[in-house]
Amino acid sequence: MRKVLILGGNRWLGARVAARCLAAGDEVTCLARTETPLVPAGARLVQADRRRPGAYDSVLDDWDEVVELAWATDVVDSALQALGDRAAHWTLVSTVSVYARNDEPNADEAAAVVEPVDLDDYGQAKVAGERASADRVRDRLLIVRPGLIAGPGDPSDRFGYWPGRLRRGGDVLVPEAPSLRVQVIDVDDLADFIATAGRRGTVGVVNAVGASLPFAHVLTRTAGVTGFDGRLVAASEEWLLAHDVGYWMGERSLPLWLPATKVGFATRSNAAYRAAGGVVRPIDDTIARVLADEVERGLDRARRSGLEPSEERALLARLAPPNSRHSTRC
Repeated sequence: MRKVLILGGNRWLGARVAARCLAAGDEVTCLARTETPLVPAGARLVQADRRRPGAYDSVLDDWDEVVELAWATDVVDSALQALGDRAAHWTLVSTVSVYARNDEPNADEAAAVVEPVDLDDYGQAKVAGERASADRVRDRLLIVRPGLIAGPGDPSDRFGYWPGRLRRGGDVLVPEAPSLRVQVIDVDDLADFIATAGRRGTVGVVNAVGASLPFAHVLTRTAGVTGFDGRLVAASEEWLLAHDVGYWMGERSLPLWLPATKVGFATRSNAAYRAAGGVVRPIDDTIARVLADEVERGLDRARRSGLEPSEERALLARLAPPNSRHSTRC
């Protein structure tokens, strides 16, 4: 029986990786600061603050696999010091935010990364973590660089905003999307890949990203899955930015939208991921699962990303009179 240690296995992705390993018959331990219901039944939970002395005392064992999900450099470094020599295989979950440029379509893992100067910056901290991991466990290391992760339970609300919003109906404010792209990886496809790659002893660097799809296509598929019969009212990038609408994520934003200068972020190559056995499920499947989760969690709940209904109504009113808006009926 394989022994797997997941550093942070009580959160969204980590809990799913733990569940996949358990299903394969592995003995799974999750080291986390707090106890939450997300730790799957059958896994052993070790509660410890990784910034405190003795945090790893209960897991100083030999491991077939260690999965690291943290991004703070001091936490990543402490794990490597305590456990690096005890792991037959080490998986670091990094991010495509490590790349220095986002204007190169179809760039692969050889693209240049940012220099880790500001370790409070997520992407730069992940680069530092990658380099520290390579220094300590290079011959046993898999670096997984996911793009946007989507699926049930997503705490960021980036992808879920759209199925939830279209399910509510009415006029929906969207960015003009002739050249915009969306690239997501389903959380369960990613969890399956991490668990399976660890079992196979896969090493190297892999962009774990899904298919790059036109934003308009994703909206059309979302409309079909949600039963949306309203209008998509498009506004230009310039108009949205001038009216303080943010892109990508966060409050008062249109999630997933990226300026044209960042097209490379949503068009990265997933050839290495597929060659290593990674699966990309149809976008309709992810949309349907996210919609069911959105309905269960409440379509009118407060969100971490997107426009509040009152904000959207005000923006639509300012955009243009109803009979002159650039709109599409789905």
